[in-house]
Amino acid sequence: MRPLTEDETKVLFEKVSKYTPEALSSVLFREEVLKRAENVGRDSLVTVGVCFGKFTKTTKFKLHVTCLDYLAQYAKFKIWIKPTAEMSYLYGNHILKAHVAKMTEDVPEHQGGFAVTAKSAAMCVKLDPTAIVGFHQTDIGEYLRDEDSLI
Repeated sequence: MRPLTEDETKVLFEKVSKYTPEALSSVLFREEVLKRAENVGRDSLVTVGVCFGKFTKTTKFKLHVTCLDYLAQYAKFKIWIKPTAEMSYLYGNHILKAHVAKMTEDVPEHQGGFAVTAKSAAMCVKLDPTAIVGFHQTDIGEYLRDEDSLI
């Protein structure tokens, strides 16, 4: 992997700060991990830390499911889906109102994570069960499908 340019670093921080405003630096940079990696030879080292995502050709940053454990701890807004809807989401479908088990109160429209909210929490109450509540972004199935290219 190559070091990020200043523009890429700015895009990365803007994207991650949507989910983890308070603890941004502690999530991304941990000195103890870097110190331990110094003991491993450059030829033997595959990766250090967790892959948060990749940049597209148009310089947009797309989160990977590998950073879910870090972002979920600090997320401001969450949507919990029913166990019966998990497979639907894993196959790349959007989250319908019928799939929602619980949702954080006061979720604004178009807030993102591994799904971007289509409607605010107040509007979701009035929707019919087949209406889309969250747009699919990424899932654990992506990890299995693209396991070789995530590193």
